[in-house]
Amino acid sequence: MTPIIGSLSDLDGRYDVLFCDLWGCLHDGKRVYPAAVEALRRFRARGGVVILMTNAPRPAWSVERHLERLGCPLDVRDGVVSSGDAAVASVNAGEWGRRVFHIGADKDEAFFEAARVERVALEEAESVIVTGLVDDLTETPDDYAERLAAVRARGLRMLSANPDVHVDVGERRIWCAGGIALAYEALGGETASYGKPHPPIYAMGRAMVESRLGRPVEDARILCVGDGIHTDVAGGVAQGLDTLFVTGGLAAPQMGDDVEAPDPEKLEFYIASHGLRPTVAIGRLR
Repeated sequence: MTPIIGSLSDLDGRYDVLFCDLWGCLHDGKRVYPAAVEALRRFRARGGVVILMTNAPRPAWSVERHLERLGCPLDVRDGVVSSGDAAVASVNAGEWGRRVFHIGADKDEAFFEAARVERVALEEAESVIVTGLVDDLTETPDDYAERLAAVRARGLRMLSANPDVHVDVGERRIWCAGGIALAYEALGGETASYGKPHPPIYAMGRAMVESRLGRPVEDARILCVGDGIHTDVAGGVAQGLDTLFVTGGLAAPQMGDDVEAPDPEKLEFYIASHGLRPTVAIGRLR
């Protein structure tokens, strides 16, 4: 069975680095979790390095601004890497052409401030970049069926700047770019992503740690923290890293009545049904 711990400090001495998720772990899109803030502060106070690793489709500087607006203190992290960073690197390397069709909201404009591409009509595009839904509060991927069919008819590749399918904003669950990518794949379309669980974002995280410490860190000393079984946990497992599954995020409805204390039997059923086993689990990061 996957052990359930009461706090991050239960793992003292085992890890030097955290690759820590944001949504569902440090905040819910509307408010920062005070207990998570204190847990990360304590880890850093003991000499640990905290890299906030997020599937947000925007560059790290934009993620930092969002954290500032939420009132997240600076001393919880040593750096931020985002799926947006990894996707922009691929775009700027010329892997997606220079004329792209964009699916997404105005709030993702920061992506295109960093990406050296021109946004054009679908008929002129070499590829498609999806950063999210235009209105994620009201829309679902079904609203894009006609548009995706047109993309598929042209045989274009799709870059999903955010692999997440869903995220919770407060008490509300909304669709992300990953949901659009799944719908396109169902039509036979080709997609790619560079955030969790895919290797590029982990390479960026490791590079940031090495820059910070002046040396690489052994994989056994890195812990991936997150609430996404198919992103945070799957990515960590694929990288050969230990994982701390935060059950009080996306999986909370399946974990019993107390979000702070997952039911062990329900946790085991959830893990078995998804075929991915985290190293340890916790209700909320604290």
